[in-house]
Amino acid sequence: MPNIRSSTDLRNNYNEISTFCHNNREPIFITKNGRGDLAVMSIETYEMLNGKLELYRMLDEGRAAVKEDRKRPLEDVMRDIRQEITDGKI
Repeated sequence: MPNIRSSTDLRNNYNEISTFCHNNREPIFITKNGRGDLAVMSIETYEMLNGKLELYRMLDEGRAAVKEDRKRPLEDVMRDIRQEITDGKI
């Protein structure tokens, strides 16, 4: 069940809401005039969520590459990465 609070509650109980977000790693939904307005979450939760989205994007990119036959053997990829590290490009 989502945690829903009003914008007045956010203003008057910021520390309590901040503590909840950090301890529970889930957002609180803020309403304004009885309607949904914002989702508030800790930076850690935001970064975790953003990391998952980036991973999903990369997985989709990989799936598309396989479907389009744009793939290379792992050994070739690793050799190229090692070379880029040696050359100082990474």
